[in-house]
Amino acid sequence: MDYKQAGVDIDAGNEVVRRIRSMARGTFTPGVLSEIGSFGGLFRLSAAGISDPVLVASADGVGTKLRLAFLTGIHRTIGIDLVNHCVNDILVQGAQPLFFLDYLATGRLDPDVAVQVVEGLSTACRANGCALLGGETAEMPGFYADGEYDVAGFIVGAVARDRLIDGRAIKPGDALIGVPSSGLHTNGYSLARRIVFDVAGLRVDSYVAELGTTVGAALLEPHRSYLPLIYPILPSGLIKGMAHITGGGITDNLPRILPRGTAARIDRSAWRVPAVFEWLQRTGSVPDDEMLRTFNMGIGLIIACSPDSAETLSEELARAGEPQATQIGRIVAGSNRVEYAGV
Repeated sequence: MDYKQAGVDIDAGNEVVRRIRSMARGTFTPGVLSEIGSFGGLFRLSAAGISDPVLVASADGVGTKLRLAFLTGIHRTIGIDLVNHCVNDILVQGAQPLFFLDYLATGRLDPDVAVQVVEGLSTACRANGCALLGGETAEMPGFYADGEYDVAGFIVGAVARDRLIDGRAIKPGDALIGVPSSGLHTNGYSLARRIVFDVAGLRVDSYVAELGTTVGAALLEPHRSYLPLIYPILPSGLIKGMAHITGGGITDNLPRILPRGTAARIDRSAWRVPAVFEWLQRTGSVPDDEMLRTFNMGIGLIIACSPDSAETLSEELARAGEPQATQIGRIVAGSNRVEYAGV
């Protein structure tokens, strides 16, 4: 018996590396000193041009959104989701992304699927000015079902120490600006899938008039990167803190940036909840508080700023291409929680 008979095809792995090498190399920035295939990726920090740099790192996955990729056969958007999620996680502390690493594990390696995933990774890395420095593809027969895989990402960015955003300057009276999401992003898919497939009895190719598309297309809408909008505004000093609205929704994510003795009061009538969330809530009979802790409800990023800066910040975001960013609440005295009004 050989390794291939045991379920691991080394030649398939080498084929994947051969096919993705040019895609990854196309993301390289001046700081990259290594080639794809090295044991470790090399990056020259001085190339970032940041004085007194602080490294900011994060790791994440895309959760059960992968199930939609398995059902539709569309895997490219998964790579985009993964990179953009990680970029946003370090952006909220003021960091620019430097490099990204991925880990893809599967039961039986399908080179075409792996290449689709990496194509999405490389596309998003180029769009965010981030080098796809390396990664790992693990073939684990008997551990994952045929046709299934998991993927995770690890990102490193940097910010000048005096420009680090940590929310400590936030105080009662400050404004909260909500920036729209592009859909579910990468959270809430276990509940969404239960509603779509078990409660509604739909398939990924089922067309829903209220959504104007199939459920598969609606749920696979890629996670948005906020870097192009936010990074040009950071030098202005208008931003006191930012929260990336991921798992836990506004309810659990916004308190992560609130100093002791403060709370957030959110006006739910301040923005229009996208149709996909309204449809999921009605179809699944999901309570309001559960929706707000599971989904982003159409707000993917929340920015805290002084009340005098709110209008200016909204205008800056509009000039950067997001006219729908609007004030959705304010900071009040309280015990590190989110209060909702305007239901």
